[in-house]
Amino acid sequence: MGEKDLFQSLTREDKISVVLYRTGIAISTILISIIAYMLFNASHYQADAAISIKANIMLILLYASVGASVFFIHLYVSKFHQFLKKLYYLSLISLIILFVIGKGDIYWVLVNKAYSPLLLIPLSGCLGFITAKEAFCFKLMEGYLLALIMPLYLFLLSTGAMTTKAALYWLFFIAAMLILFTARKVFMPIHYDIGDKSAYQ
Repeated sequence: MGEKDLFQSLTREDKISVVLYRTGIAISTILISIIAYMLFNASHYQADAAISIKANIMLILLYASVGASVFFIHLYVSKFHQFLKKLYYLSLISLIILFVIGKGDIYWVLVNKAYSPLLLIPLSGCLGFITAKEAFCFKLMEGYLLALIMPLYLFLLSTGAMTTKAALYWLFFIAAMLILFTARKVFMPIHYDIGDKSAYQ
């Protein structure tokens, strides 16, 4: 479980790493919420070049923000962190594949290729790992829900099991859960994320 006691004085590096970790979570939530809002409000975005550019930028920023959280997360067990990093590297390979298929337009691939959501599963796995870790440590139960729903949502989306309307509503639900999760996480005292440094492997 998460440690709420202050075991050691926090160094400047401790504080910076926690701020970067939580900033990554916050930016990821904001980006997913904006994307959900954009898609919900205009189906014509599919053919809009300006929207495509904005969506591509936001997707790249999403990878960067999740990456910040992946590399600055504090985990007592090093093998868990190594697994999370490998999963993130896999997500970057998936991003490169999307980039190559779309000839630079990732958004076009996601809109036009049914299988493309599968390539987002590693990224959702990284974010889900983070939310599940926080759920385990600090009883943020929506974190467990997000860890299950996000990859499942992408899988079902790739199979065509959901209508466009259902997919948009579920994306809105995911964004709402992320907002709740982020609001409860980012304002915790900084030392909660550090815990007992002597216990790190």
